[in-house]
Amino acid sequence: MNSRQKQVLSAIVELYTKTALPVGSQVLLEHFEFPVSSATLRNDMVKLEEEGYLYQPHTSAGRIPTDSGYRTYVEEMMGDEDLSREDQRHLQKELLTLKAKHQRLGRTTAKLLSALSGNLAVSGIVDKEEFYDFGMRELIGKPEFQEIDELCRLVETLDSLDEKLDDIMIKLKDDETRIFIGNENPISGIDNCSMIVAPYQNKEGEKGMLAIIGPKRMDYAKNKSLIEYMKKLLKSSSSLSLVVLSGKIIYFLY
Repeated sequence: MNSRQKQVLSAIVELYTKTALPVGSQVLLEHFEFPVSSATLRNDMVKLEEEGYLYQPHTSAGRIPTDSGYRTYVEEMMGDEDLSREDQRHLQKELLTLKAKHQRLGRTTAKLLSALSGNLAVSGIVDKEEFYDFGMRELIGKPEFQEIDELCRLVETLDSLDEKLDDIMIKLKDDETRIFIGNENPISGIDNCSMIVAPYQNKEGEKGMLAIIGPKRMDYAKNKSLIEYMKKLLKSSSSLSLVVLSGKIIYFLY
């Protein structure tokens, strides 16, 4: 894969993430400033398809990334993305509110991750076998899961997700955030999804886990940064403090 073909693959992943529509060469030219013709881009796309990074769902349609295409994008092109300051403040505020009310964090953590990612989120404490998930409605509303057979298979698999968490945990190393794409998933039956998973240990020494499950065209950079920031808050939740200054609430994580 030469440098332009890497740019083509990256552009297709980004466009498909936003639109859920196969990407053609003309669409690439409309959205990105490639200094080549549409015919040259089509040749690049054919080459990427031959090498297993793209596939064409229908004759005359544009291309869609394969699992290998997404994996290459995640490892070589994605880069790291910091969570926005607005999202950071929102997460800190919600966790502080729960802490003040002495409520369990599991369900609200899953709800927050789902709301900010637009996908299904899982949060829980491994030691207590206490897990919560939130966002099934958001997940099954994605275009990928509109066919009834695909939808039924997905719902049936995720309905017993808590029974499959051991299969996930054995794939994880301490404090390592992992991205599983399609067939890489440790849970069979959701090969049309990707999963971002992070283990953590809180101040009480309890082992926890966070996960976001969504279509393979999910926004990997944003979702990874979201999980890693949430993990940071949960690991350091006893160091999260609130200060009122001149009528304004300010949050500190130290």
